[in-house]
Amino acid sequence: MLVIARHGRTAANAAGELLGRRDPALDEVGRIQAAAIARAVGQVDRVVSSPLRRCVETASMISHDVQIDDRLIELDYGELEGVAVSDVPLSTWEQWREDSSWIPAGGESLSDLSARVSAAFDDLAAEASRDGDLTIVVVTHVSPIKAAVGWALGAGPDIAWKCRVDQASIHRIDTSRGTPSLLSFNDTHHLVEPDYAVG
Repeated sequence: MLVIARHGRTAANAAGELLGRRDPALDEVGRIQAAAIARAVGQVDRVVSSPLRRCVETASMISHDVQIDDRLIELDYGELEGVAVSDVPLSTWEQWREDSSWIPAGGESLSDLSARVSAAFDDLAAEASRDGDLTIVVVTHVSPIKAAVGWALGAGPDIAWKCRVDQASIHRIDTSRGTPSLLSFNDTHHLVEPDYAVG
Protein backbone atom coordinates (compact mmCIF):
# COMPACT_ATOMS: atom_id res chain seq x y z
CA MET A 1 0.00 0.00 0.00
CA LEU A 2 1.25 3.45 -0.91
CA VAL A 3 -0.18 6.28 1.17
CA ILE A 4 0.60 9.67 -0.37
CA ALA A 5 0.31 12.88 1.64
CA ARG A 6 0.65 16.45 0.49
CA HIS A 7 2.68 18.48 2.97
CA GLY A 8 1.13 20.94 5.40
CA ARG A 9 0.72 24.62 4.63
CA THR A 10 3.47 27.21 4.32
CA ALA A 11 3.15 31.00 4.25
CA ALA A 12 3.72 30.87 0.48
CA ASN A 13 0.83 28.41 0.07
CA ALA A 14 -1.39 30.66 2.18
CA ALA A 15 -0.45 33.62 -0.05
CA GLY A 16 -1.44 31.70 -3.21
CA GLU A 17 2.06 31.71 -4.72
CA LEU A 18 3.55 29.13 -7.05
CA LEU A 19 5.87 27.25 -4.71
CA GLY A 20 8.34 24.95 -6.39
CA ARG A 21 11.95 24.62 -5.28
CA ARG A 22 11.95 27.37 -2.64
CA ASP A 23 12.30 25.81 0.79
CA PRO A 24 10.10 27.49 3.41
CA ALA A 25 9.12 25.79 6.65
CA LEU A 26 5.56 24.92 7.57
CA ASP A 27 3.53 27.71 9.12
CA GLU A 28 1.48 27.21 12.30
CA VAL A 29 -1.51 25.82 10.40
CA GLY A 30 0.83 23.56 8.43
CA ARG A 31 2.24 22.05 11.62
CA ILE A 32 -1.30 21.34 12.87
CA GLN A 33 -2.14 19.76 9.52
CA ALA A 34 1.00 17.61 9.63
CA ALA A 35 0.04 16.30 13.06
CA ALA A 36 -3.43 15.48 11.73
CA ILE A 37 -1.90 13.57 8.80
CA ALA A 38 0.23 11.56 11.23
CA ARG A 39 -2.82 10.58 13.26
CA ALA A 40 -4.76 9.66 10.12
CA VAL A 41 -2.11 7.35 8.64
CA GLY A 42 -1.23 5.69 11.95
CA GLN A 43 1.43 2.98 12.12
CA VAL A 44 3.35 2.48 8.87
CA ASP A 45 6.36 0.50 7.67
CA ARG A 46 8.32 3.24 5.93
CA VAL A 47 8.17 6.98 5.29
CA VAL A 48 9.71 8.54 2.19
CA SER A 49 9.82 12.28 1.55
CA SER A 50 10.72 14.95 -0.94
CA PRO A 51 13.95 16.66 0.16
CA LEU A 52 12.23 20.01 0.71
CA ARG A 53 11.72 21.18 4.30
CA ARG A 54 7.92 21.41 4.18
CA CYS A 55 7.71 17.73 3.29
CA VAL A 56 10.43 16.58 5.68
CA GLU A 57 8.72 18.42 8.56
CA THR A 58 5.41 16.80 7.67
CA ALA A 59 7.01 13.35 7.30
CA SER A 60 8.80 13.73 10.63
CA MET A 61 5.44 13.95 12.38
CA ILE A 62 4.72 10.42 11.07
CA SER A 63 8.10 8.80 11.78
CA HIS A 64 11.52 9.66 13.20
CA ASP A 65 13.06 7.62 10.37
CA VAL A 66 12.38 9.57 7.17
CA GLN A 67 14.11 8.58 3.95
CA ILE A 68 14.63 11.15 1.20
CA ASP A 69 13.99 10.55 -2.50
CA ASP A 70 15.01 13.49 -4.68
CA ARG A 71 12.63 12.31 -7.43
CA LEU A 72 9.71 13.42 -5.23
CA ILE A 73 10.69 17.10 -5.30
CA GLU A 74 8.15 19.65 -6.55
CA LEU A 75 7.99 20.88 -10.15
CA ASP A 76 10.59 23.53 -10.95
CA TYR A 77 8.58 26.61 -11.91
CA GLY A 78 11.64 28.50 -13.12
CA GLU A 79 10.93 32.20 -13.62
CA LEU A 80 7.35 31.67 -12.39
CA GLU A 81 8.57 30.69 -8.91
CA GLY A 82 6.91 32.91 -6.30
CA VAL A 83 4.40 34.43 -8.72
CA ALA A 84 0.84 34.54 -7.40
CA VAL A 85 -1.31 32.00 -9.23
CA SER A 86 -3.77 34.81 -10.01
CA ASP A 87 -0.97 36.84 -11.68
CA VAL A 88 0.12 34.17 -14.16
CA PRO A 89 -1.03 35.38 -17.62
CA LEU A 90 -3.92 33.50 -19.18
CA SER A 91 -1.80 32.83 -22.27
CA THR A 92 0.78 31.05 -20.10
CA TRP A 93 -1.88 28.80 -18.54
CA GLU A 94 -3.22 28.00 -22.01
CA GLN A 95 0.23 27.10 -23.32
CA TRP A 96 0.92 24.97 -20.24
CA ARG A 97 -2.36 23.06 -20.62
CA GLU A 98 -1.94 22.48 -24.35
CA ASP A 99 1.62 21.12 -24.23
CA SER A 100 2.91 18.92 -21.41
CA SER A 101 6.45 19.35 -22.78
CA TRP A 102 6.29 23.16 -22.36
CA ILE A 103 8.89 24.47 -19.94
CA PRO A 104 8.67 27.79 -18.07
CA ALA A 105 11.98 29.62 -18.52
CA GLY A 106 14.54 28.00 -16.25
CA GLY A 107 12.06 25.36 -15.10
CA GLU A 108 10.79 21.86 -15.81
CA SER A 109 8.07 20.37 -17.99
CA LEU A 110 5.17 18.29 -16.73
CA SER A 111 6.39 15.47 -18.99
CA ASP A 112 9.78 15.42 -17.27
CA LEU A 113 8.16 15.56 -13.83
CA SER A 114 5.86 12.68 -14.78
CA ALA A 115 8.82 10.55 -15.90
CA ARG A 116 10.82 10.98 -12.70
CA VAL A 117 7.81 10.52 -10.42
CA SER A 118 6.68 7.41 -12.31
CA ALA A 119 10.16 5.91 -11.90
CA ALA A 120 10.04 6.60 -8.17
CA PHE A 121 6.63 4.99 -7.81
CA ASP A 122 7.66 1.97 -9.87
CA ASP A 123 10.38 1.40 -7.29
CA LEU A 124 8.13 2.05 -4.28
CA ALA A 125 5.38 -0.23 -5.56
CA ALA A 126 7.85 -3.02 -6.23
CA GLU A 127 9.20 -2.69 -2.71
CA ALA A 128 5.76 -2.62 -1.10
CA SER A 129 4.55 -5.73 -2.93
CA ARG A 130 7.85 -7.64 -2.71
CA ASP A 131 8.02 -7.33 1.06
CA GLY A 132 4.48 -8.56 1.80
CA ASP A 133 2.52 -5.44 0.97
CA LEU A 134 4.24 -2.93 3.22
CA THR A 135 2.53 0.36 3.98
CA ILE A 136 4.81 3.08 2.64
CA VAL A 137 3.93 6.73 3.22
CA VAL A 138 5.13 9.19 0.60
CA VAL A 139 5.15 12.87 1.57
CA THR A 140 5.41 15.14 -1.45
CA HIS A 141 3.88 18.08 -3.33
CA VAL A 142 0.86 18.85 -5.47
CA SER A 143 2.44 18.23 -8.89
CA PRO A 144 4.18 14.95 -7.98
CA ILE A 145 0.93 13.71 -6.42
CA LYS A 146 -0.94 14.40 -9.66
CA ALA A 147 1.81 12.57 -11.54
CA ALA A 148 1.54 9.63 -9.13
CA VAL A 149 -2.21 9.44 -9.77
CA GLY A 150 -1.46 9.47 -13.50
CA TRP A 151 1.03 6.63 -12.93
CA ALA A 152 -1.58 4.58 -11.03
CA LEU A 153 -4.26 5.14 -13.67
CA GLY A 154 -2.02 4.73 -16.70
CA ALA A 155 -2.75 8.33 -17.70
CA GLY A 156 -0.35 10.88 -19.15
CA PRO A 157 0.98 14.19 -17.76
CA ASP A 158 -2.20 16.00 -18.85
CA ILE A 159 -3.97 14.54 -15.82
CA ALA A 160 -2.38 17.40 -13.88
CA TRP A 161 -5.12 19.70 -15.21
CA LYS A 162 -7.95 17.28 -14.44
CA CYS A 163 -7.58 16.70 -10.72
CA ARG A 164 -7.38 18.83 -7.58
CA VAL A 165 -4.99 18.12 -4.72
CA ASP A 166 -5.78 20.00 -1.52
CA GLN A 167 -3.30 21.03 1.15
CA ALA A 168 -2.47 18.19 3.58
CA SER A 169 -4.64 15.74 1.64
CA ILE A 170 -4.13 11.96 1.71
CA HIS A 171 -4.30 9.57 -1.28
CA ARG A 172 -4.05 5.75 -1.24
CA ILE A 173 -2.84 3.39 -3.95
CA ASP A 174 -3.15 -0.39 -3.52
CA THR A 175 -0.12 -2.33 -4.75
CA SER A 176 -1.03 -5.81 -3.46
CA ARG A 177 -2.16 -7.27 -6.82
CA GLY A 178 0.89 -6.43 -8.86
CA THR A 179 -0.60 -3.40 -10.60
CA PRO A 180 -1.45 -0.10 -8.91
CA SER A 181 -5.07 0.62 -8.08
CA LEU A 182 -6.26 4.02 -6.85
CA LEU A 183 -8.25 3.49 -3.62
CA SER A 184 -8.84 7.04 -2.42
CA PHE A 185 -8.09 10.53 -3.66
CA ASN A 186 -7.84 13.96 -2.04
CA ASP A 187 -9.06 12.78 1.38
CA THR A 188 -9.17 15.68 3.86
CA HIS A 189 -11.49 14.19 6.47
CA HIS A 190 -8.68 14.27 9.02
CA LEU A 191 -8.72 18.09 8.78
CA VAL A 192 -12.41 18.73 9.49
CA GLU A 193 -12.23 18.87 13.29
CA PRO A 194 -12.28 22.48 14.54
CA ASP A 195 -8.75 22.22 16.00
CA TYR A 196 -7.33 20.99 12.73
CA ALA A 197 -9.23 23.03 10.16
CA VAL A 198 -7.36 24.30 7.13
CA GLY A 199 -8.21 27.80 8.32
